[in-house]
Amino acid sequence: MWTAGRRCRGRATQRASAPPAVVRRPSLLDVNDGGGADNAKVKAVNKLKAAKTSSDLVRQTRDLLVFVDRGGVDTKESKRDEKMMELSKLMRDLKVILYGDSETEPVAEACAQLTQEFFRENTLRLLITRLPELNLETRKDATQVVANLQRQQVQSRLIACDYLEINIDLMDVLIIGYENTDMALHYGAMLRECIRHQSVAKYVLETERMKKFFDYIQLPNFDIASDAAATFKELLTRHKSTVSEFLSKNYEWFFAEYNSKLLESTNYITRRQAIKLLGDILLDRSNSTVMIRYVSSRDNLRILMNLLRESSKSIQIEAFHVFKLFVANQNKPADIVGILVANRSKLLRLFADFKTEKEDEQFEADKAQVVKKISALEPKERQ
Repeated sequence: MWTAGRRCRGRATQRASAPPAVVRRPSLLDVNDGGGADNAKVKAVNKLKAAKTSSDLVRQTRDLLVFVDRGGVDTKESKRDEKMMELSKLMRDLKVILYGDSETEPVAEACAQLTQEFFRENTLRLLITRLPELNLETRKDATQVVANLQRQQVQSRLIACDYLEINIDLMDVLIIGYENTDMALHYGAMLRECIRHQSVAKYVLETERMKKFFDYIQLPNFDIASDAAATFKELLTRHKSTVSEFLSKNYEWFFAEYNSKLLESTNYITRRQAIKLLGDILLDRSNSTVMIRYVSSRDNLRILMNLLRESSKSIQIEAFHVFKLFVANQNKPADIVGILVANRSKLLRLFADFKTEKEDEQFEADKAQVVKKISALEPKERQ
């Protein structure tokens, strides 16, 4: 924010015999130099005021959330409406402090104070649990506030992570929020920001509620299903070591669900998203052990070969990127080799006309390698 320095006034003295002296207008450099010290003091005071204001706003917000939490007992409807309007204004003010607006940038000190005060007591818990009772615009503002707080550092620490580790049950509230049509998108956005913290993502992956995502992704509401799919992808791609450990420990049930509910879903969008994500997972080096296990399964190969026959070009291309891993495996089990040999002529015919919409040299090179390896396969004796 621009701040003006003190205006300098020139003094002119006149002699009886001389013309009036010309008063020199101060240059921009003069103005800045003349007001530098005062400007610094003003900025310091403003920062102090902003920090104090942000803490006060959080405390006022907490008090109103407590009021909402208690159901506004013994309060007239007009008084309750007044308090809810006040809460909406406070939430907007908190958002402006964290994000700034068209006229002001966020002040670091104010953001730090706001963050500290927010996690000092139970403000986040109250906000998440009472969110359904707020109006739509206030929910939107609250969602943005919670999202921003996950990234705010106080003395080089993400204190939101510390708070969530102690209050990890809040993740259960956010997950099952997908079952509430009105709340799903708000809770989903909050959840994706919370799982930026590795310890929080680990909890979500390991909880029984993780299995619910296979159903949420197939919800009839397109927006909610897409949001759940975005969260699911984030959980399985952001924190490499945690994901690798999770997939290794939970391989059997996870891929059984993944194959049957997602890759073999009757919904085209579900299949397309699932095969793309599967490629991302298996091609990640941190998941190499899981990848070898996956491409050693004849059931998995059968599913991939069916996806190669899809009418959708995008599904075909993504399926190819997973299928090539089966072919490239240096230690193919005998039954995998047997399936590839038995279907060799069909596969070679398919790949003869298999092209991307835009010219892709890497894809063509991969396809040529796959064709070469399939053509050279010899049946293995089963152990």
